[in-house]
Amino acid sequence: MPVTTISPDPEDLTARARIRDAAMLHFGEHGFERTTIREIAATAGVSSGLVRHHFGSKQELREACDAHLVKMVRRLNDQVRADATYSDVNYVAAARAATRPYQQYMARAMAEGSAEPLFDEMVRLTEEWLAEADRNRPDPPDVDLRTRATVSTAMALSVMVLHRHMSRVVGVDLLSPEGDQLLSRALIDIYSHPLMSLEDAALVRAALDKVQHTPPPPSFEEDPDE
Repeated sequence: MPVTTISPDPEDLTARARIRDAAMLHFGEHGFERTTIREIAATAGVSSGLVRHHFGSKQELREACDAHLVKMVRRLNDQVRADATYSDVNYVAAARAATRPYQQYMARAMAEGSAEPLFDEMVRLTEEWLAEADRNRPDPPDVDLRTRATVSTAMALSVMVLHRHMSRVVGVDLLSPEGDQLLSRALIDIYSHPLMSLEDAALVRAALDKVQHTPPPPSFEEDPDE
Protein backbone atom coordinates (compact mmCIF):
# COMPACT_ATOMS: atom_id res chain seq x y z
CA MET A 1 0.00 0.00 0.00
CA PRO A 2 1.74 3.25 -1.11
CA VAL A 3 2.26 5.99 1.44
CA THR A 4 1.90 9.59 0.32
CA THR A 5 3.79 12.33 2.13
CA ILE A 6 1.85 15.29 3.47
CA SER A 7 2.50 19.01 3.65
CA PRO A 8 1.09 20.18 6.99
CA ASP A 9 0.05 23.74 7.65
CA PRO A 10 3.25 25.58 8.73
CA GLU A 11 1.31 27.12 11.60
CA ASP A 12 0.07 23.74 12.76
CA LEU A 13 3.13 21.52 13.13
CA THR A 14 2.45 19.80 16.44
CA ALA A 15 2.71 16.02 16.56
CA ARG A 16 -1.01 15.79 17.18
CA ALA A 17 -1.75 17.86 14.06
CA ARG A 18 0.66 15.82 11.94
CA ILE A 19 -1.00 12.61 13.09
CA ARG A 20 -4.45 14.01 12.33
CA ASP A 21 -3.45 15.15 8.84
CA ALA A 22 -1.74 11.82 8.15
CA ALA A 23 -4.87 9.99 9.24
CA MET A 24 -7.07 12.04 6.91
CA LEU A 25 -4.64 11.32 4.09
CA HIS A 26 -4.75 7.55 4.64
CA PHE A 27 -8.48 7.40 5.40
CA GLY A 28 -9.12 9.32 2.20
CA GLU A 29 -6.84 7.18 0.02
CA HIS A 30 -7.51 3.73 1.44
CA GLY A 31 -10.62 3.94 3.61
CA PHE A 32 -11.01 3.63 7.35
CA GLU A 33 -11.00 -0.17 7.56
CA ARG A 34 -7.88 -0.68 5.41
CA THR A 35 -5.82 1.98 7.17
CA THR A 36 -3.60 0.98 10.10
CA ILE A 37 -2.25 2.97 13.02
CA ARG A 38 1.26 1.95 11.95
CA GLU A 39 0.83 3.49 8.49
CA ILE A 40 -0.53 6.71 9.95
CA ALA A 41 2.38 6.90 12.39
CA ALA A 42 4.94 6.34 9.61
CA THR A 43 3.48 9.15 7.49
CA ALA A 44 3.33 11.51 10.48
CA GLY A 45 6.90 10.63 11.48
CA VAL A 46 5.96 9.41 14.96
CA SER A 47 5.62 6.09 16.75
CA SER A 48 2.43 4.05 16.88
CA GLY A 49 2.52 4.48 20.63
CA LEU A 50 2.38 8.27 20.29
CA VAL A 51 -0.65 7.97 18.01
CA ARG A 52 -2.45 5.94 20.67
CA HIS A 53 -1.24 8.32 23.38
CA HIS A 54 -2.86 11.29 21.64
CA PHE A 55 -5.99 9.64 20.27
CA GLY A 56 -6.49 6.29 21.99
CA SER A 57 -7.94 4.33 19.08
CA LYS A 58 -8.39 4.57 15.34
CA GLN A 59 -12.07 5.38 15.81
CA GLU A 60 -11.24 8.23 18.18
CA LEU A 61 -8.70 9.47 15.65
CA ARG A 62 -11.37 9.55 12.95
CA GLU A 63 -13.65 11.48 15.29
CA ALA A 64 -10.83 13.98 15.85
CA CYS A 65 -10.47 14.38 12.08
CA ASP A 66 -14.17 15.12 11.75
CA ALA A 67 -14.05 17.57 14.67
CA HIS A 68 -11.15 19.40 13.01
CA LEU A 69 -13.12 19.80 9.78
CA VAL A 70 -16.23 20.95 11.65
CA LYS A 71 -14.14 23.60 13.40
CA MET A 72 -12.54 24.68 10.12
CA VAL A 73 -15.86 24.99 8.28
CA ARG A 74 -17.42 26.88 11.17
CA ARG A 75 -14.45 29.26 11.42
CA LEU A 76 -14.56 29.97 7.69
CA ASN A 77 -18.28 30.65 7.84
CA ASP A 78 -17.83 33.04 10.77
CA GLN A 79 -15.04 34.90 8.95
CA VAL A 80 -17.19 35.32 5.86
CA ARG A 81 -20.13 36.61 7.87
CA ALA A 82 -17.90 39.08 9.68
CA ASP A 83 -16.53 40.48 6.39
CA ALA A 84 -19.10 42.62 4.60
CA THR A 85 -16.97 42.63 1.42
CA TYR A 86 -17.53 38.91 0.85
CA SER A 87 -20.00 37.89 -1.83
CA ASP A 88 -21.60 34.48 -2.23
CA VAL A 89 -19.07 33.70 -4.96
CA ASN A 90 -16.20 34.71 -2.69
CA TYR A 91 -17.59 32.45 0.00
CA VAL A 92 -17.76 29.48 -2.36
CA ALA A 93 -14.20 30.13 -3.57
CA ALA A 94 -12.88 30.49 -0.02
CA ALA A 95 -14.66 27.33 1.13
CA ARG A 96 -13.32 25.31 -1.80
CA ALA A 97 -9.77 26.56 -1.18
CA ALA A 98 -9.91 25.75 2.54
CA THR A 99 -11.31 22.25 2.05
CA ARG A 100 -9.22 21.27 -0.99
CA PRO A 101 -6.54 19.41 1.06
CA TYR A 102 -9.26 17.35 2.72
CA GLN A 103 -11.55 16.68 -0.24
CA GLN A 104 -10.50 13.06 -0.72
CA TYR A 105 -11.08 12.33 2.95
CA MET A 106 -14.44 14.08 2.93
CA ALA A 107 -15.54 12.30 -0.24
CA ARG A 108 -14.75 8.84 1.08
CA ALA A 109 -16.16 9.60 4.54
CA MET A 110 -19.45 10.79 3.07
CA ALA A 111 -19.63 7.82 0.71
CA GLU A 112 -18.99 5.44 3.61
CA GLY A 113 -21.73 7.07 5.68
CA SER A 114 -19.41 8.48 8.36
CA ALA A 115 -18.53 12.11 9.25
CA GLU A 116 -22.02 12.74 10.62
CA PRO A 117 -20.94 15.79 12.69
CA LEU A 118 -19.42 17.42 9.61
CA PHE A 119 -22.50 16.84 7.46
CA ASP A 120 -24.81 18.08 10.21
CA GLU A 121 -22.75 21.25 10.71
CA MET A 122 -22.75 21.96 6.99
CA VAL A 123 -26.53 21.58 6.96
CA ARG A 124 -26.86 23.96 9.90
CA LEU A 125 -24.69 26.59 8.22
CA THR A 126 -26.58 26.18 4.95
CA GLU A 127 -29.81 26.80 6.86
CA GLU A 128 -28.46 30.16 7.95
CA TRP A 129 -27.62 31.19 4.39
CA LEU A 130 -30.95 29.99 3.01
CA ALA A 131 -32.88 31.78 5.75
CA GLU A 132 -31.30 35.05 4.64
CA ALA A 133 -31.97 34.30 0.96
CA ASP A 134 -35.61 33.50 1.76
CA ARG A 135 -36.19 37.10 2.82
CA ASN A 136 -35.64 38.24 -0.77
CA ARG A 137 -37.58 35.46 -2.47
CA PRO A 138 -40.53 36.57 -4.61
CA ASP A 139 -42.43 33.40 -3.69
CA PRO A 140 -42.72 31.57 -0.36
CA PRO A 141 -40.72 28.32 0.01
CA ASP A 142 -42.69 25.18 -0.68
CA VAL A 143 -40.45 22.98 1.51
CA ASP A 144 -39.17 23.50 5.06
CA LEU A 145 -35.77 25.08 5.65
CA ARG A 146 -34.08 21.97 7.08
CA THR A 147 -35.01 19.81 4.09
CA ARG A 148 -33.82 22.39 1.57
CA ALA A 149 -30.56 22.88 3.46
CA THR A 150 -30.00 19.12 3.58
CA VAL A 151 -30.57 18.71 -0.15
CA SER A 152 -28.34 21.70 -0.95
CA THR A 153 -25.55 20.32 1.23
CA ALA A 154 -25.80 16.89 -0.37
CA MET A 155 -25.65 18.43 -3.85
CA ALA A 156 -22.55 20.42 -2.94
CA LEU A 157 -20.79 17.41 -1.43
CA SER A 158 -21.68 15.21 -4.40
CA VAL A 159 -18.99 17.00 -6.40
CA MET A 160 -16.38 15.61 -4.01
CA VAL A 161 -17.87 12.12 -4.09
CA LEU A 162 -18.22 12.02 -7.88
CA HIS A 163 -15.16 14.05 -8.82
CA ARG A 164 -13.47 11.11 -10.57
CA HIS A 165 -16.45 10.56 -12.88
CA MET A 166 -16.88 14.29 -13.45
CA SER A 167 -13.17 14.76 -14.20
CA ARG A 168 -13.27 11.87 -16.68
CA VAL A 169 -16.27 13.29 -18.54
CA VAL A 170 -15.12 16.93 -18.75
CA GLY A 171 -11.51 15.96 -19.38
CA VAL A 172 -10.02 17.99 -16.53
CA ASP A 173 -9.09 16.96 -13.00
CA LEU A 174 -11.60 18.93 -10.93
CA LEU A 175 -9.21 18.92 -7.96
CA SER A 176 -6.58 20.77 -10.03
CA PRO A 177 -6.49 24.60 -10.28
CA GLU A 178 -7.74 24.37 -13.89
CA GLY A 179 -10.56 22.05 -12.89
CA ASP A 180 -11.48 24.25 -9.94
CA GLN A 181 -11.83 27.24 -12.26
CA LEU A 182 -13.97 25.25 -14.69
CA LEU A 183 -16.23 23.93 -11.93
CA SER A 184 -16.61 27.36 -10.32
CA ARG A 185 -17.64 28.91 -13.65
CA ALA A 186 -20.08 26.09 -14.32
CA LEU A 187 -21.70 26.55 -10.90
CA ILE A 188 -21.96 30.30 -11.40
CA ASP A 189 -23.64 29.78 -14.77
CA ILE A 190 -26.09 27.22 -13.35
CA TYR A 191 -27.00 29.25 -10.27
CA SER A 192 -27.47 32.47 -12.25
CA HIS A 193 -29.89 30.95 -14.76
CA PRO A 194 -32.89 29.15 -13.20
CA LEU A 195 -33.90 26.01 -15.02
CA MET A 196 -37.56 26.60 -14.24
CA SER A 197 -39.73 29.70 -14.19
CA LEU A 198 -42.03 30.49 -11.27
CA GLU A 199 -45.00 29.73 -13.49
CA ASP A 200 -43.64 26.31 -14.50
CA ALA A 201 -42.77 25.56 -10.88
CA ALA A 202 -46.36 26.31 -9.86
CA LEU A 203 -47.66 23.90 -12.51
CA VAL A 204 -45.31 21.12 -11.36
CA ARG A 205 -46.29 21.67 -7.69
CA ALA A 206 -49.96 21.45 -8.66
CA ALA A 207 -49.28 18.16 -10.46
CA LEU A 208 -47.45 16.82 -7.41
CA ASP A 209 -50.34 17.84 -5.17
CA LYS A 210 -52.76 16.03 -7.48
CA VAL A 211 -50.67 12.85 -7.40
CA GLN A 212 -50.30 13.08 -3.63
CA HIS A 213 -54.06 13.23 -3.08
CA THR A 214 -54.99 10.64 -5.68
CA PRO A 215 -55.73 7.24 -4.10
CA PRO A 216 -53.61 4.39 -5.47
CA PRO A 217 -55.28 2.02 -7.95
CA PRO A 218 -56.63 -1.22 -6.51
CA SER A 219 -54.27 -4.15 -6.63
CA PHE A 220 -55.50 -7.44 -8.05
CA GLU A 221 -53.80 -10.56 -6.72
CA GLU A 222 -53.69 -13.59 -8.97
CA ASP A 223 -55.72 -16.59 -7.90
CA PRO A 224 -53.16 -19.32 -7.14
CA ASP A 225 -55.65 -21.97 -8.40
CA GLU A 226 -55.91 -20.38 -11.83
